[in-house]
Amino acid sequence: MKIDRTLLDDIVAHAVRDAPNECCGIVAVRDGAATGVHATENLAASPFRFEVDGPALFRLLESIESDGGELGAIYHSHTRSDPYPSQTDVNFSSGWPGVEWIIVGVDKQGEAEVHAYLIDGGQISEVKLEPT
Repeated sequence: MKIDRTLLDDIVAHAVRDAPNECCGIVAVRDGAATGVHATENLAASPFRFEVDGPALFRLLESIESDGGELGAIYHSHTRSDPYPSQTDVNFSSGWPGVEWIIVGVDKQGEAEVHAYLIDGGQISEVKLEPT
């Protein structure tokens, strides 16, 4: 996915701001390029998992689609483990086929490491984020 550096910076800032809890949000895309980052609230308020309000997410996705975009990625942070999909992430991904997963690892000093993955049938493949 091509993503403007400022949008990627917004994702990282969200992760750092919400630490030590996980953050979560979505990335809208059009023609393979990110067009917007939409922070959502982690209802779980937990350092181990995230939970998004279903009706609010549905409205957000409808708005993105009405603007000609689509869901390109779900992002969240890991504050107590490496930025690699956990088994919880793999299980959750089954409901979102073809959607990239951006995971921001945030350490105790607030330093961030970002990776993106496709998760298909439990198989995890790292994909390249292309900051522009």
